[in-house]
Amino acid sequence: MKRSVSGPGQHRAASRHSMSTRQRSLELARDVLRIEGNALVQLADRFEPEAFDKALDVLLGCDGRVVISGMGKSGIIARKLAGTLASTGSPALFLHPAEAGHGDMGMLIEGDVLVAISQSGDTQEVVAMLPAIKRLGVPLIAIVGDTQSTLGREADVVLNASVEKEACPLGLIPTASTTAALAVGDALAMALLAERGLNADDLAEHHPRGSIGRQLLRVHHVMHAASDIPSVPTTASMNDVLAEMSRKSLGMTTVVDDQGRLVGVITDGDLRRLIEDGGGEALQCIAADWMTGDPVCVRSDALATEALRLLEEGRITSLPVVNGEQKPAGVVHLHDLWRTEMI
Repeated sequence: MKRSVSGPGQHRAASRHSMSTRQRSLELARDVLRIEGNALVQLADRFEPEAFDKALDVLLGCDGRVVISGMGKSGIIARKLAGTLASTGSPALFLHPAEAGHGDMGMLIEGDVLVAISQSGDTQEVVAMLPAIKRLGVPLIAIVGDTQSTLGREADVVLNASVEKEACPLGLIPTASTTAALAVGDALAMALLAERGLNADDLAEHHPRGSIGRQLLRVHHVMHAASDIPSVPTTASMNDVLAEMSRKSLGMTTVVDDQGRLVGVITDGDLRRLIEDGGGEALQCIAADWMTGDPVCVRSDALATEALRLLEEGRITSLPVVNGEQKPAGVVHLHDLWRTEMI
C-alpha cells in the first residue's frame, strides 16, 4: 500500500488557501462592525421624539414594575434592559413569553408597564400575551422592527428599531437588529435616569459591589470615625503621641489646635526619625514641634477613588478626613481600600 506524500507545493497551496480564508473572515468582521454602526447612525437620524416622549411619560407614570419581555435573541436584550432599568432606579424584571402562558403571566399585575421587544413584531409567543395584557389594562410599549406588525398595531407606544439589513452574511441571524433594540433600550434607561435626577450616590445604593460600586464608594463608607480617630493637642508630649498612636493602630495621629481644628499629623515614621535624630531627649518635645503642618486631607463625601489618588501621590498610608470646620471627622487607611478591592 502506497502512502500519500505531500510535497512543498501542496503545503504552500494549503497555506495560501488558509490565508485567503482568513482574509475573507477579517473583511467580514469589518463589514459586521460597519453594518451595525451604520444601523445605529440611521436609528439616531430617524429618531421620533414624539413616540419616545410618550414612552417616557408611560414609564415615569408607572406605579408598579417595568416588565420586559422578548423571545430568543430579543429575550437576551430584554434581560439586559431589565437589569439596566433596575440598576438606574426603575424596578424592572424579565418575563419569558414562552413561560407566560404556563403561569408566569401572574408576574404581570395592574400598575405595571410591559415593554415587548420583537424585530418582526409578530413573534408568536409575545403576541399570545396580548389578550392578558389588554385584560389587565397594562400599558404596552413595543420596540419593533416593523411598526405595521401585530405588536406595532396593538401597542400603546411604538418605538421603531428597524434596520436595513442584518450583519449576518446569510441575512438570518439577528445581529444589527438586536444591536438596534439594545440601543433603544439603553436610550430609554438613560433618559429615565436623567428625568429622575439620579446622581452618583443614588447609583451607589444600587451598585454596592463590583467595579461600579467601587468607583462610586464614598470616603465615609470606609473611614475610621468617632472614637477610632487618633488625635492629640499641639501641646501633647511625645510619650502621649506614642500612646495615642499605639491605641488607635493607624500608624499616625492627627494634631488639633485648641478649637479642635486639624493643624498637623504625626506618623510612625516621624517618631522613628525623631528618636534616631535626638535619642531619648527628643521625647521631651511636644506634638507641635514634630508634626507635619497643613497636611493633605479629604472630605467625607469625596469619592474613595479620590482618597486613593491622594494616598498614592503622597506615598502615605493614612489620610485625615475633615468636616467643613476643618475638624477631624475620620481617617482613611490604605488597608481599608484594599479590603474594598479598590487596589
